[in-house]
Amino acid sequence: MAVHDSSPRRPGLRVPALRRAGRTAQASAEPTAATTASGAYVLAGLRILTGFVFLWAFLDKTFGLGYSTPSGRAWVEGGSPTGGFLGGVAVGPMESTFHAWAGAAWADWLFMLGLLGIGLALTAGIGLRLAAAGGSVMMALMWVAEWPPARHLSDGSPSMSTNPFVDYHLIYAVALIALAAAGAGTTWGLGRTWARLPLVSRNRWLL
Repeated sequence: MAVHDSSPRRPGLRVPALRRAGRTAQASAEPTAATTASGAYVLAGLRILTGFVFLWAFLDKTFGLGYSTPSGRAWVEGGSPTGGFLGGVAVGPMESTFHAWAGAAWADWLFMLGLLGIGLALTAGIGLRLAAAGGSVMMALMWVAEWPPARHLSDGSPSMSTNPFVDYHLIYAVALIALAAAGAGTTWGLGRTWARLPLVSRNRWLL
C-alpha cells in the first residue's frame, strides 16, 4: 500500500513546485525592472541638476546676476570671468601659470564656452561623452588651482583645505564620467534622438 499510494502522488507534487518556482522568478524579476527604471530617473535628475550648475555659472558670469558675479563685473560689461579666480590663485605648482592666464581673452572664451556647452549638453542629454571629457579637464584644472593637498598658501597662511585629495571638483568630474558611461541622456533627455543622427551614428564619440 505504501508503494501504491506514493507513486501517483509524484506527478502531482511536481506541478506546484514548478508553479512556485515560476512565481518566485517572476517576483524576483519585477523588482529588478523597477530598480532599473528608478535608477534611470535618478541618473536623469542628477544629469539635469549638474547641467544647471554649469548653465547657472555661465549665466551669472555673463550677465552679472549678483550671486558670484556682481552686475558691474559681468562679462557683457567688460568683466573677465577668469580674472578674479585665476588671478587669486595663491598655492600649487601652476600658480604663476594661472596668473599669466588670468584675464586673457582666449582663457575667458574657452572657460565660458565650456560652461555653456557642458551645461547645455547635460540638460538636453546629448553629447555626454564630450561633456564628460571637457568637464573633467575643467574640473582638474580648477582642482589644481585650489590645490587641496597644501595646508598653507604661498604666503604661509592656512589654506583652509579640509581634505588633501577629494573635493567637489573631483566629485563633479566623476559624476560627469558616470553619466556618460550610463548613457543617462535617454531618460528626460534627447539622447535617443541624438544617437540616431547620421553624424553621431558614424562617430560614436559624439554620444
